[in-house]
Amino acid sequence: MPAPKRKHSRARSRKRRTHYKVKMKTVITCPNCGEPITPHTVCPNCGYYKGKPVMVVKTKAE
Repeated sequence: MPAPKRKHSRARSRKRRTHYKVKMKTVITCPNCGEPITPHTVCPNCGYYKGKPVMVVKTKAE
């Protein structure tokens, strides 16, 4: 099995690793209630998706 003939320099290794990064999550506001949510998901605050009620959200009893 072949082995590397030369050691890769720090610069070469780090250049390759520059693309290993965490991407920022996209956040939008819910058009119904104004809460921040991720796109293409039901709003956990009001239960609406694309302007239509999808689920019933229970309110906390005090």
